[in-house]
Amino acid sequence: MRTNLRRLLPAALLGGAAMLAGGGAIAQDTVFLSTQLRPVEEATKMRQIILRDAPGRVTYVVDEPAPMTTRMQAELQGGSRTVSVVGAAHGELLPLMDFDGLEPVGDLAARLADRGIPAPLMESAKLGKDAPRYIPWMQATYIMVADKRALAHLPAGADVNALTYAQLAQWGRNLQERTGRRLIGFPGGPTGLMNRFFQGFLYPSYTGGLVTTFRSAEAEAMWADFKALWATVNPSSTSYNFMQEPLMGEEVWVAFDHVARVIEALRTAPDRFVTFPAPAGPKGRGYMAVVAGLGIVKGAPNRAGAEALIEYMTRPATQVRVAAEFGFFPVVKAQLPADLAPGVKLAAEGVDKTQTARDALVSLLPIGLGARGGEFNKVFIDTFTRIVIRNEPIRAVLDAEAQNLRAIMTATNAPCWAPDPASTGACPVN
Repeated sequence: MRTNLRRLLPAALLGGAAMLAGGGAIAQDTVFLSTQLRPVEEATKMRQIILRDAPGRVTYVVDEPAPMTTRMQAELQGGSRTVSVVGAAHGELLPLMDFDGLEPVGDLAARLADRGIPAPLMESAKLGKDAPRYIPWMQATYIMVADKRALAHLPAGADVNALTYAQLAQWGRNLQERTGRRLIGFPGGPTGLMNRFFQGFLYPSYTGGLVTTFRSAEAEAMWADFKALWATVNPSSTSYNFMQEPLMGEEVWVAFDHVARVIEALRTAPDRFVTFPAPAGPKGRGYMAVVAGLGIVKGAPNRAGAEALIEYMTRPATQVRVAAEFGFFPVVKAQLPADLAPGVKLAAEGVDKTQTARDALVSLLPIGLGARGGEFNKVFIDTFTRIVIRNEPIRAVLDAEAQNLRAIMTATNAPCWAPDPASTGACPVN
């Protein structure tokens, strides 16, 4: 799964390719159901900008992951299919395989081979089968953003592009001592993505795993360190959902978030900010790869339109347009244009630095949890709340929450995903 923008974005022509589904217009609508780019503004851009030049008529519909799975299963079982293409994160597409909900797309993948989609992404797209069940669509990750004023307060000898968690904590203390303010921020609000920080960044960096190492001695040390770091974090972080607002409002000078949730700050004031990877811990520089794919629904009512749409969405020009509009970056060979907005370039730099770090340790989004995904996330938020906010004993909390985590893994029988080693059956909570 490890990819980077240097491999994904080498020089390539930005021209479109011929439509794969054959010549002529596609008369029938192609219904495109997506769990990605759901907010009203993003969905509007998809319809009015990205899909404006798509072949044939495309109806773009958005839904949450769990309802999407339910809808797909109901359509398949009921025999009344409306959706032809489904766009979702890798882990959101996997549950569709429980009821054989996606068509093999090996032939389409072969016709798109010249797009330069990295082999590891295509291998993951098989979803455990012998042929791809989706075509990679776009990718992103989470980055750090700092107001340039904060750089003057870095610890002596620290490289902002190669920070450790100990250095981030010292940076926070320096900022607090010299400005009188707690200027580090995290997206810990009700709809923030703080859970992904724990799952893809903090735990892997300290323990080398996630589920298997949840209650390990390394995890105990990690929570002690993070509790000390939190003393320098803006207390309003428990209400922040998107970090771009507190960055633009100067409530925080250093922030962590998904690239798509800081992109507006970078667009609005590119000269104010720098982007860089999240810190490293004893086991490496953990980061979460977020890869979305495009699948053709089993028995799709418009297979030709589905293939034509996927061909269009994987054209270099389309991929670059998606990067410019949303901050999700290409999975194909594509050259970001010289006139790309400076803020988007900043985001690309942050992603590139994250993925090309020598000590990078990649994690995947949780896989195989189905409707229990929310409960899984809650374990990590509850652990944080109990240890860091309520000051409960670390070992006691880890032992108690490990029971909740074990119950979820056992009930779903979800096997381990990176960075935990592969398992047969439910991923163990050791």
